[in-house]
Amino acid sequence: MGAIVGSIDLAQVVLYMFWIFFAGLIFYLRREDKREGYPLESDRGGRVAVQGFPSIPTPKAFRMASGETLYRPDRKADTRPVNAQPIAKWPGAPLEPNGAPMLAGVGPGAFAEREDRPEMTSEGHPSIVPMRFEPLASIDPNDADPRGMNVIAADRAKAGVVADLWIDRGEPQIRYIEVETNSGKHVLVPMVFTMIDGYSKTVKVDAILASQFDAAPTTAKPDQITKREEDRISGYFGAGLLYATPKRTGDVL
Repeated sequence: MGAIVGSIDLAQVVLYMFWIFFAGLIFYLRREDKREGYPLESDRGGRVAVQGFPSIPTPKAFRMASGETLYRPDRKADTRPVNAQPIAKWPGAPLEPNGAPMLAGVGPGAFAEREDRPEMTSEGHPSIVPMRFEPLASIDPNDADPRGMNVIAADRAKAGVVADLWIDRGEPQIRYIEVETNSGKHVLVPMVFTMIDGYSKTVKVDAILASQFDAAPTTAKPDQITKREEDRISGYFGAGLLYATPKRTGDVL
């Protein structure tokens, strides 16, 4: 490229402008991703606010499809007590859950306290529902239909039978399988924790034991699930990956 004047190179000016733009973009994105979850809390004595650089942005109004307006960040701290104790006195020590570890809500079982209402479609209907309430939904003939299959837990024992499937109306996929346990209780298992075996006609759930299915959180209504219930159910099975058996918390070589 030719020079505008003898001492200014146009290509170099464009390069510098790009660097300035890109630095500003990084700064903007780093501030925007702090609208939720910040400030952090430190365990270095007391409740020390940690926000890093750049600082938390000023509140911004978000108009939701429901008509309400939310402001983020709202600086509302999670005041739920941590149901665990550190195993050592140094900062950052691993936490040991109090009581039943799979219901403590810590570690892999931690969950956010989201709204206690269901995810909605653009038409204003609950997004995740059982297939029995959605007559237009069906399983592809080339795929195995898990309904009626036995559910096999991590201890290779039968935990129950698949009673139904919960689908997402907004996306063509199964979100949960509804299991009728050996005791007759109905619980939801996130699809990501299952493996459907069409040959043996079983659904394998390696996250927890057969005896632990009855303790899984349930929904308040039989035909819908709220955001908070989704997180609690997922947290229970996530906790099982570490706390279902004592061996899972031990060292792995």
